Amino acid sequence: MGMAAPVYYTADMVRALPDDGNRYETVHGELLVTPSPRPWHQVVLERIRGPLWNYLEAHRAGLLLCAPADISWGPDILVQPDLFVVDREEGRTLDWTRMQTLLLAVEVLSPSTARYDRFTKRRLYQEAGVAQYWIVDPEARTVEAWRPADKFPATQDTRLTWHPPGVDVPFTLEIPELFGPL
Repeated sequence: MGMAAPVYYTADMVRALPDDGNRYETVHGELLVTPSPRPWHQVVLERIRGPLWNYLEAHRAGLLLCAPADISWGPDILVQPDLFVVDREEGRTLDWTRMQTLLLAVEVLSPSTARYDRFTKRRLYQEAGVAQYWIVDPEARTVEAWRPADKFPATQDTRLTWHPPGVDVPFTLEIPELFGPL
């Protein structure tokens, strides 16, 4: 008996998968399946989302969106960053196919997503030219900041800073506030 050939997933194949509570993504044909996040993941995500939303609204620097999403840079790519900022003009279209310029992508690590977020998706975001990618690690209480050309991340353990183009004042978030007790 032979083994079945692995399936090479396209974005359209992933879009056709059932809505069963899992998150389905594909990166260069590899299917990434993750279950619903843990509550702590959601708390940390909201602690980023709230201040980031307020900053972006005040400075008109981009549009903040969150998963579920449909970001695709090719027929075998479909990702759903936990949080992401798109170019404001692209965001105004309200059309996933026209949202190609991610100014920031944020993934909060979970045990089931750590390998994908640290390696598979990080490399994809760098290839796609995502200006900055944050890997938020609630267990280590750190944030890795990656840019397209980086070989190694800048590890943030006191203050998270992001300076989008065209804005005089950077976004900042104190790491102790991000991971503080409930």
